[in-house]
Amino acid sequence: MVEVTLADGSRIEIEVCGNGPALLLPVNPRPVEGQQAEQMRQYGADPALGQNLIQGLSDICRVIAFDYEGHLRHRPRPETLTPANIVKDLLAVADAARANRFAYYGYSWLAMIGLQLAIRTDRLMALVMGGFPPIQGPYAEMLRVTTAAYEMAGGMPGDDEWSAAALSKDETQQYVTLYQALQDFDDRAAQAQVTCPRLCFVGSADEIQYGKNWGDVYVSLAEPVVSGRAQLEALGWEVRVLDGLDHMQAMQAAQVVPVLRSWLLNVLLLE
Repeated sequence: MVEVTLADGSRIEIEVCGNGPALLLPVNPRPVEGQQAEQMRQYGADPALGQNLIQGLSDICRVIAFDYEGHLRHRPRPETLTPANIVKDLLAVADAARANRFAYYGYSWLAMIGLQLAIRTDRLMALVMGGFPPIQGPYAEMLRVTTAAYEMAGGMPGDDEWSAAALSKDETQQYVTLYQALQDFDDRAAQAQVTCPRLCFVGSADEIQYGKNWGDVYVSLAEPVVSGRAQLEALGWEVRVLDGLDHMQAMQAAQVVPVLRSWLLNVLLLE
């Protein structure tokens, strides 16, 4: 294990596995256990997702794995979790792993961060965004969702809001800060700054309708990719649509690893 000092002075462990081109993978390399693991399974999540991704990719890449979401749960940054600071963190991880150039894969909001990384550094040799559209991203909708989560944080959990109520105000405020910083971000205009090979994928059923306590917000993640496929391809993206899968299903290692392996093998051989 290697420890890295991040932008706020906190330290995070990274785990490096395999040989070959470097791949930054912001996932928990250790399986979650106990009651938390059981709760994750009930909601369709895989407690060993990070480990399964590492095992599926470390024979073709030098995987640099780090539990960034977990770190932010324990060391939240309510005022300073901005795209620029997150990119500083990612570059610090790459530096510690001695990866001058590297690929990056992120899912959901960590995919969105991959786009921010791509427009802020020339060290990226490949970008994969899963579960978040490169254009027409739901930045306004996610600000409403994270604001609702902040307002519910610390309360008594109900049937559909256990995750928000179980979080602290600081934990949820940091994501409000993040999406506030992105309200004026023009993801279409930003495409000109993305020069590395790039792939996006999404489940065709990745449409999320939040309940009343969340302001009845509708977050469309699949439609911008499905309807915008031709435009994305014209902008240099390769696109994969995973038929019938929702947000949780499309992030599972059984779906992701085959997509990443075939694409990364092709693009990294060209480097």
